[in-house]
Amino acid sequence: MWFAYETLCVIWFVLLGILLTGYAVLDGFDLGVGILHLTTRDDRERRILLNSIGPVWDGNEVWLVTFGGAMLAAFPNAYATIFSGFYTAFMLLLFALIFRAVSIEFRSKTQSAIWRRVWDIGFSVGSTLATFLFGVAVGNAMIGIPITNMEFTGNFWGLLRPYPLLVGVFAVALFAMHGAIYLYLKTEGKLQEHVHSWMWRGFGIFLVLYMLTTIYTLAAVPAAVRNFQDHAWAWIVVVLNVLAIANIPRSIYHQKPLQAFVSSALTIVGFIFLFSIALYPNMVTAVDPAESMTIFNSASSAKTLFIMLIIAALGMPFVLAYTAVIYWVFRGKVQLGEHSY
Repeated sequence: MWFAYETLCVIWFVLLGILLTGYAVLDGFDLGVGILHLTTRDDRERRILLNSIGPVWDGNEVWLVTFGGAMLAAFPNAYATIFSGFYTAFMLLLFALIFRAVSIEFRSKTQSAIWRRVWDIGFSVGSTLATFLFGVAVGNAMIGIPITNMEFTGNFWGLLRPYPLLVGVFAVALFAMHGAIYLYLKTEGKLQEHVHSWMWRGFGIFLVLYMLTTIYTLAAVPAAVRNFQDHAWAWIVVVLNVLAIANIPRSIYHQKPLQAFVSSALTIVGFIFLFSIALYPNMVTAVDPAESMTIFNSASSAKTLFIMLIIAALGMPFVLAYTAVIYWVFRGKVQLGEHSY
């Protein structure tokens, strides 16, 4: 075996973080488009929003599927505990994601205004609910859930505590801002002018919730900065994350939307990193720290982790190349055509 067991566990923790980051950055903007969908003024604008993400939204969600599959194979005990504990929440999440996808595909099948309105609502509500539930999950992972002997001992309503709910609302604001900046890149004319106001409003709401969430985290989750004492270099990421956030309004003001989008993406990357380092070495944080499931006591065998690592090393370059090609091919402004949504 080329790697020690502990090293393999850490490698797969990092790889899961990379998959989660890819999903949050890529699906984050199309979830944001869905959150903003009902703020449009007419049917044509709603079609443009749908077509801005039409070629990429389903590919973006592959990152989430891959994350779930990798977690099942690499950390099966943690996977079982999380999915049994969050069963109702995950069913709601799947319903939101499925209904959102169906709304995208079904909306333009007929010219009926009522038909389209129903699917418009489904698309927006599904996007907002999915994003909110992702944030609630992150909040619970930070603050801890009741676990005894690797089994969840709480209930669904116990997951809806103030801190996770705040993180859920923060996630909605973050993705809405990210989606607005993306739309500015993909639209033109009066719609682009309208989107410009969304960017400023989105950033303002995001900034307020960012400060509230940060203060609440430092006050209610002291373990969040535990690892920063042993890894002082991680504070560099905190500084870079703040600089990325500060560059968003600067880029918007100077009419540099691509730079604003990159800054928004880097902001999300920074948040995922900070979440991961706050969580490490836990996969599932328990209310009682002694019951927490770590990357070492919840992982698969060394042989399984090593074989998976070989498969990942062979497959990831193709995934990244495919993603890059798709975004290159469908670059530029949205143009409505005969086969558009």
